[in-house]
Amino acid sequence: MTHDLVVTLRPLLAAEASAEAYASGGEPGDLEQAVWLRLLERLESAGPPPDPQGWLRKAVRAEVRRSRRTARLERPYDTEPADDTLPGPEQLALTAARYRALRDAIRRLPGRCPRLIEALLSPKDLTYREIAGELGISQGSLGPERSRCLGCLRRLLTPEVAAREVRG
Repeated sequence: MTHDLVVTLRPLLAAEASAEAYASGGEPGDLEQAVWLRLLERLESAGPPPDPQGWLRKAVRAEVRRSRRTARLERPYDTEPADDTLPGPEQLALTAARYRALRDAIRRLPGRCPRLIEALLSPKDLTYREIAGELGISQGSLGPERSRCLGCLRRLLTPEVAAREVRG
């Protein structure tokens, strides 16, 4: 009985859904699915409708009205939540931890290295001439000094970023 009803109503529902869905801003497939669900609910509670074709037309129009009401009340997001490009709290925490580890390693560097690296990382974007003047060293020795300091920093940070090996 139910199978025969579905087979009989399928072409009518497809036609009605195509005619009504686009006018309401919906998709015919979504509308068909909603009406099939209504039919299943109706069959469980009250049995098959006495006039299946008439019932189907009324159900399609009722679903279209419901869909329009929902569309008026719902407001879309400006962006999809999953597409948000801003870093989440966990990313901010990891970035802050890396920044603290870097700053701590810079403070442990020997000699003029902490001041030199801080000057290189300065948001002022200092030139080599300005850095050399600030540190009181010649501009020509700044490159080799920077290289030596970065080597020291690399050695300090290596144990913190190296992958741990399994010991057996």
